[in-house]
Amino acid sequence: MAEVKWGISVRRIQPIARSCFLETIILSSAECYIVHEIYNGENAQDQFEYELEQALEAQYKYIVIEPTRIGDETARWITVGNCLHKTAVLAGTACLFTPLALPVDYSHYISLPAGVLSMACCTLYGISWQFDPCCKYQVEYDAYKLSRLPLHTLTSSTPVVLVRKDDLHRKRLHNTIALAALVYCVKKIYELYVV
Repeated sequence: MAEVKWGISVRRIQPIARSCFLETIILSSAECYIVHEIYNGENAQDQFEYELEQALEAQYKYIVIEPTRIGDETARWITVGNCLHKTAVLAGTACLFTPLALPVDYSHYISLPAGVLSMACCTLYGISWQFDPCCKYQVEYDAYKLSRLPLHTLTSSTPVVLVRKDDLHRKRLHNTIALAALVYCVKKIYELYVV
């Protein structure tokens, strides 16, 4: 609906409350899955775990976990995976850049343990987390993004919200740095003990 004032066409803008309402329902059921906290019998916890597993395998963009125990366990699992990733990257970076910052005679005291730590974290991540569908998700804390989700229908006051993110680049990063740290460590050990 447009109004004409002084030869200029002016469109009326919808009220902000309506646009906010529209923004919260933009997410389709294919993008958001809610694991509801409904207890029907003795095996409710197993049912919650099964629902979460199915949602992770279906690759929903957002997964909202109402049951506190499963939500906390999932958030901790993701946090440990993030810690392994960051440790692998930071230790590998320390391994590679320590020889540039310290004298040659002392740099291997820091760079070799850092390289071994980087390789260990990368290996542990590769064995335990790489093929887990949960590693594709991060816990969402951003209030703006959380306001776009249909959280008003939940019975829990503290749900855990997971958002699916592409982790290809971060896996490549920590694998590349850990591999470079491995090459450096092998070269340095060869220089120290064989030559």
